[in-house]
Amino acid sequence: MNSGKKPWTGKVGNVHQVGGIETAVLDNGPGRGVRVAWVDTGAGLRYQVVLDRGMDIGGAFYGAHGLAWLSQVGIAPASPFSDTGINWLRTFGGGLLTTCGLSHVGGPEEDQYGQRGLHGRISNSPAEVISVKQPDILGGDLNMHLCGIIRESSVFGPNLVLKRTISGILGQPYLKIVDEVTNESNVEAPHMLLYHVNFGWPLVDEGSRIVWKGAWKSRDGDPDNRIFSGKNDFKSCPPPMNAHNGFGEDVAFIEPEVEADNRSRAGIYNPSLDFALRMTFDKRQLPWLVNWQHWGENEYVTALEPATHPPIGQAKAREEGSLILLQPGEKRSYELMVDILTGGSKGIKSFVTTN
Repeated sequence: MNSGKKPWTGKVGNVHQVGGIETAVLDNGPGRGVRVAWVDTGAGLRYQVVLDRGMDIGGAFYGAHGLAWLSQVGIAPASPFSDTGINWLRTFGGGLLTTCGLSHVGGPEEDQYGQRGLHGRISNSPAEVISVKQPDILGGDLNMHLCGIIRESSVFGPNLVLKRTISGILGQPYLKIVDEVTNESNVEAPHMLLYHVNFGWPLVDEGSRIVWKGAWKSRDGDPDNRIFSGKNDFKSCPPPMNAHNGFGEDVAFIEPEVEADNRSRAGIYNPSLDFALRMTFDKRQLPWLVNWQHWGENEYVTALEPATHPPIGQAKAREEGSLILLQPGEKRSYELMVDILTGGSKGIKSFVTTN
């Protein structure tokens, strides 16, 4: 419940004049038939939840400006058999959030435990929506949320269940994701999770700053990596790079530092737009952060990816002893918050200078 007189008090009788949640079904193009929900915070932040794609987040905007990178694929229907090889890329729409996991994060692989495709199955699984709560401007309860269940299941195999709640408060430019992963099978189940948060133009532009702090190494281990080396300013977004056309990319694995409140933070600051997008997460839940940089022509994107593991794959995680094995009935919980900091706030300076 939120107290205090709001600017719309006595002037608005329909909450959707201010913000709220609107569900819909796409009716054209490759995403025809896909269920979505548009969430308007009433504070400039608007975003699209793709209900049929693991309740991931597609387009996102702050005021007139886009925040997310949208791939050429766009929104595609869930493809449950895309979990071999790199077929995942054929349905990867980008968006503000694509969830990777729940049992494998990384490239294609095969071992005695089975065959796994790029980044797992969960983003190609539709949600069962169990609740939609609208803000109540007349009653004063400004909380709103979407909640759903997404399953990564197989007969005779693991049955991992993700309960996802995406929430916010009308009049505040933020969203909060709370995920609960439960092993509902009668055998132990491997578990890996990565939040692939993708930023695009105009938030990401020449001179935008990639904000994070922590010990890092390039994925390839090359000290002279073309992006991630000590001699480069790899936190300043460059112009498009021909070297990143096609499959070109560079990646850093980061052990994020923890701030005084025991949380880690990362994001993007665009000084010309005078605002920043900030992510906050608990390092005890998500001890890794991945920075993917892909500055290809017309495919210009960087991602910051809080994760239980870097994208090394289930086999490597099992080999090094870091693979999470959920016992029957065991649960893991995760929280990720995304908010907008504007130039007039004290928080933006602290965020950028601290990280």
